[in-house]
Amino acid sequence: MAGIRSRMIDVDGPVHYADMGGPEHGPLLVGLHGLGGSHLNWAAVAPHLRRHARVVALDLVGHGLTPVGARDSGIEGHRRLVSDFLAALGGTPAILVGNSMGGLVAALQAAEEPGSVAGLILVDPALPTARLGLVHPRVIANFLLCAVPGVGESYLTQRRRRTTAEQTVQRVLDVCCVDSSRVPAEVVESHVRLSESIDRAQADAAYLRSARSLSMLIARPTETMQRLENLDQPTLLLHGQRDVLVPLAAARRMGAMHPEWRLEVAPDIGHAPMLEAPRWTADVIEDWLGAEGASAARRSSAGLAASSGAVS
Repeated sequence: MAGIRSRMIDVDGPVHYADMGGPEHGPLLVGLHGLGGSHLNWAAVAPHLRRHARVVALDLVGHGLTPVGARDSGIEGHRRLVSDFLAALGGTPAILVGNSMGGLVAALQAAEEPGSVAGLILVDPALPTARLGLVHPRVIANFLLCAVPGVGESYLTQRRRRTTAEQTVQRVLDVCCVDSSRVPAEVVESHVRLSESIDRAQADAAYLRSARSLSMLIARPTETMQRLENLDQPTLLLHGQRDVLVPLAAARRMGAMHPEWRLEVAPDIGHAPMLEAPRWTADVIEDWLGAEGASAARRSSAGLAASSGAVS
């Protein structure tokens, strides 16, 4: 965990992000975690990426160390937070690196404010498609429980009372990974310490709001698909072959809709390649930054230099 600096910034309320290092004038990569995640979701891959890029990881509304405050922890609330955060960095066009829900937020930001996003790296993104594909029954059951007002609150309250922070972290990793033992031990321990330090009841409330908002977009995909159909930023799409949360078939359909995107599949990996296969993830990203994503890297590097160290 060396080299990670915790920062707070005021954008319509306190927002936490982690400066994970890298060359000052390298391309700026901004990590956006998934549902129930935090900046620590990028801690395993950051040491590899920061050799050539500046890496920053944001905590979205009500996640990690960013409180909800007067903000909304629905999908649009997360997107507005990203928009305000990028503006606070001096208008630097960033390469957004989004996993799961964070991938959707990143894509929406690129569509709504294309000048703020130089490129996209989408890691098992929860992008709506006409046919999602086969999803694990346990995942469907969880979303159905969370979707019902009152039932979702009761379910998470009971689960919170029955489980320790360590058990909670392990449960999530077991769902997101094919083999959770591949996640570096120090990264797992940092997740546990973070879970112990936050108000888990407030975190569950933000999780519910985010989950319900995400479920609505996935259940009614047409409008969101239309918002995303004109994305023209250079885009890298990474996907775990054995993802049980967002099926690989969904990524393949998305890739077919955008043949200009580069699709890379991580063999025998689940929903979070940046945690389970950090070296593979970094190698593919670095290769893309030097090839199809080179224009995004140049644009982000130029913007970061012009903002004269706004990330600090």
